Amino acid sequence: MSDTATADTAILKQHLIDPEICIRCNTCESVCPQLAVTHDSNNYVVDASKCNFCMACISPCPTGSIDNWRLVPKAQPYTLEEQFSWEELPPEKTPEELAALGVADGASDAAADLQPQAQAAPAADPTGEAPFNSAAYGATIPPWSAAAAFANLYGPKAAEKFVTATVVGTVRVTEVGTQYDTHHIMLDFGSMPFPVLEGQSIGIIPPGVDERGKPHHPRQYSIASPRNGERPGYNNISLTIKRVLEDYDGKPVRGVASNYMCDLKVGDKVQVTGPFGTSFLMPNHPRSHIVMICTGTGSAPMRAMTEWRRRLRKSGKFEGGKLMLFFGARTKEELPYFGPLLGLPKDFIDINFAFSRTQGAPKKYVQDLMRERAADLAGLLQDANSHFYVCGLKSMEEGVVLALRDVAQGAGLNWDDIGPRLKKEGRLHLETY
Repeated sequence: MSDTATADTAILKQHLIDPEICIRCNTCESVCPQLAVTHDSNNYVVDASKCNFCMACISPCPTGSIDNWRLVPKAQPYTLEEQFSWEELPPEKTPEELAALGVADGASDAAADLQPQAQAAPAADPTGEAPFNSAAYGATIPPWSAAAAFANLYGPKAAEKFVTATVVGTVRVTEVGTQYDTHHIMLDFGSMPFPVLEGQSIGIIPPGVDERGKPHHPRQYSIASPRNGERPGYNNISLTIKRVLEDYDGKPVRGVASNYMCDLKVGDKVQVTGPFGTSFLMPNHPRSHIVMICTGTGSAPMRAMTEWRRRLRKSGKFEGGKLMLFFGARTKEELPYFGPLLGLPKDFIDINFAFSRTQGAPKKYVQDLMRERAADLAGLLQDANSHFYVCGLKSMEEGVVLALRDVAQGAGLNWDDIGPRLKKEGRLHLETY
C-alpha cells in the first residue's frame, strides 16, 4: 500500500483483486514477497496492513484482475472479511463520500501522488542465512523471439463472457489407479476465434452453483497442444487434467472442475474463458534451447512446446536448439504420457524421469536429476539462447531454482549475476500452483 505525503489527507490507495476476472490461479499469492495476498474458497484478496505497494504481483497475473485500486480513508480500508464476500469490486468512492468518511477536502485528487515503490532486487542466498526467494527469479516477460500472444478474448469484462467448445476427444493418459486419474481432453471451437500459443492457459466454467448458490468461478488449465491445434489445421486445443480420487488421508475427494472435465463425453459442450498468459511462452529462434522441468499435469505446457518443435523438425523448418526434460511423479504409473514420451527420438529430446514413490527404489525428485546433469545444465546456463520453464506444484519451485543456483556455483559461475539476468531476459519462467 502507499499513502500520500501529508498526513492530513488520511487517504489510502488500496490494492484490490477483481473477483469477476480472477481465475484463482494462485500466481499473485505465490509471488508476493510480503505475504499480503491470501485466499479462501471464494476469493483472492490483499491484506492492506501487509501490502507495501511493491507491484511484484502485477506483471505475472494472467488476467489483469490484480491491477485494481480504490481510494479509501487510511483508517478504514476494506477488510479481508469484506473482500472475501465480494462477487464484484465496489464502485469508486466519490469526493463527497470520502469527505463524509473524514477524508480532507481535495484528498481524492491525491491519486497522482500515489506512485509505486521501486521493487527491491532479489537477494541471493549462497550462505543459507536468509530465506531464499525463488519467485524473485521468475520472468514476467516472454523470450525475445516469442510469438505475440492474444489474451483475455473471452471473460467477464470482454464483449463475450465465454466461448462454447465441443469435446471431440477424451482419453486417459495414466494407468488405472486409486489416487490418480489423468485425462487428455480435446476441445474444438468451430468457427469461433480462439488463437493460442504454447504456454498459455484457459478457464473452464463448471456448470451449476457452489455452496453459496453462486455460479462456479472458472478454473484454470494449461494448454497441452501446439499453436496449430491438437489436430493440425483445426481450431482445437487439448488439456491435461487430473482429478484426485483420494486425499492424503485416503478419504474420497472430488474436485468440482476436474471431476466435471474428466467425466465429459465426446459431443458435450463446455464454457471456456481466456486465453490467458503472455509471458510463459516458448522462444522461436532456431538457436534456442529449452529446458523443461515439471511434475504431474505441469507437463501440459511442456507437451505443447515439445510437440510444436517436433512438428517443425518433421517439416524441416527447424534445425538446432536442444530440448531437455526433467519430469517428476510419484510412480511411472502416475506420470502422464509416459508411453508416448518413450517413443520420442533420443536425438530430439533429452528426457530425465524422477520417481519419488517407486517401491524398492530410493526417492528421487526433479532437482536431484538436475544436479546429476549439472555439467550439461551449467553449459546451458552460460548460453544466452537457453530458456528454462518450471511448471507443477508450488512445493517444487524452490528446490528447482536452488538446484539451478547450485549448478551454477558448482561450475564456478556467479549466480548473483546469472539469476537476475535470466529474469531480466525472460529466460526463467515459473508457473507453479
